[in-house]
Amino acid sequence: MSVGPSASGALAGTRIRARRLDAGVAQGELARRIGVSPSYLNLIEHNRRRIGGKLLNAIARALDLEPALLSEGAGGALVARLAAAAAAQGRPGSAPEEFAGRFPDWAALVDAQARQIETLEGQVAALGDRLAHDPELSASLHQVITAATAIRSTASILAGSETLDRDWQARFHRNIHAESLRLADSSRRLAGYLEAPGGDPGGAALSPHEQVERFLETMDHHLPALEGAQPAMRPDEIASGAPGLDAAAQNVLKHQLDIYRADAAALPLDAVAQAWQDSPDPLVIAARLNQPLERVMRRLATLPAGIGPPRAGLVVCDASGAILRRRPLDGLTLPRGGAACPLWPLFEALVRPGRPLRAVARLPGAEEETGDGTGGVLCCAVATLMPTVDWTRRPGSRR
Repeated sequence: MSVGPSASGALAGTRIRARRLDAGVAQGELARRIGVSPSYLNLIEHNRRRIGGKLLNAIARALDLEPALLSEGAGGALVARLAAAAAAQGRPGSAPEEFAGRFPDWAALVDAQARQIETLEGQVAALGDRLAHDPELSASLHQVITAATAIRSTASILAGSETLDRDWQARFHRNIHAESLRLADSSRRLAGYLEAPGGDPGGAALSPHEQVERFLETMDHHLPALEGAQPAMRPDEIASGAPGLDAAAQNVLKHQLDIYRADAAALPLDAVAQAWQDSPDPLVIAARLNQPLERVMRRLATLPAGIGPPRAGLVVCDASGAILRRRPLDGLTLPRGGAACPLWPLFEALVRPGRPLRAVARLPGAEEETGDGTGGVLCCAVATLMPTVDWTRRPGSRR
C-alpha cells in the first residue's frame, strides 16, 4: 500500500484541525491570526476547500509547525506499515494516514511494536523450522539422549539386587564416568547451539548456514578481495579469518566463496556492468556473455552498489526444495526449511529442468520491485541438472 501526493494533500485540512485542537487554539482565533473568516477555515478543515502554499505556511507559523507536517503528513512507508499491522490483527484501520499525521509519536510506537512482533514471530518460526528440519540439532539431541540412556542402564545394573564382583563394579563405574563426560560435552554443545549470539540477545541461535548468511550480509554479499584476474585473497583465507564463525560455518563459507570466485573469474565486473547497462535481462546477459543462467543470476546478486540491479535477492535450493543459500530482499522473509511457499517460481522451475522461467510474483511483505507499474517482484528461475555419480566405479579408478 502506498499513499500518493493527492491522497496526502486531500487530508491537509484534517491535519490542520487535529493540530489546532492539540494546541488548544479556537477556530476563530486561528482564523484571525491567518487573516481569513472562521467559516472559510471551517471549510478548509473539513477538506472542502483547497489550500494554497501561502495560506498553508501562515497556518503552520500560527501553530508553530513545519509546513510539511500539514501538507504531507506521515510518510507513505509508515502509513503502509500501520495498515499492514492492523490487517495482521484482523482489524483493518479506517484512517492510518490520519492517525499517523495527528499522533506521530504514537504511530511510531505502534510501528516499532509491530516490527518487534514480526521479528519475534520470525524467530519462533525459525526455531520451529530448525527443530523439524535441522540435522545438526537432531544429531545433538540424539547424542544427549543416547548418553543419558546409557547412564541410566548402567546405574540400574549397579542398583540391582544382584551382587557384582569388584572388577565388574569398577568397569560399570568407569562406564558411568565416561558416559557422564560425554553427556556433559553433548549438553554444552547443544546449549551453545541453541543460545543466541552474545551481541544479539534478541536473535535466534545460528546454524552454520545462518552464520554464513550473517557474515555475507555484513559484506553486502560482495567481496572485493575475490575480484579481478589476481584476487588479493583465497577463499580459504577469507573463511578461516571470518569473525563469529565456527568450524562448520567456515566450511560452508569456503564452499560458497569457491563458487563466488569461479563466478567472478568467468564474469568480470566490467563485463557484467556493461551487459546490464545494455539489457537489464539475465537471459540476454547469459546469452551475450556465453555463461550459464544460474551463474549470471548468482553474479547479479553479488555485485557492488551502483553496478547491476539496484537490489537483487537470491535463493538456491536442491532438488528436494531445501533452501541452501539466501539473499533476502527488504521486507521479504525467505525461510530456510519447509515453510517456503510452493508457489514460488523457484519451485516451478524444478519440474522443468534446464528451461528458464521468468515471472512477476506478488509476494506478501515484499515491496514493489519491478518499476514498470505492474507491482510485485520480478523473478527469474532455472533448475540445473548436476552430473550424476557413478556408484559402480571403484574409488581411485578413472574412466
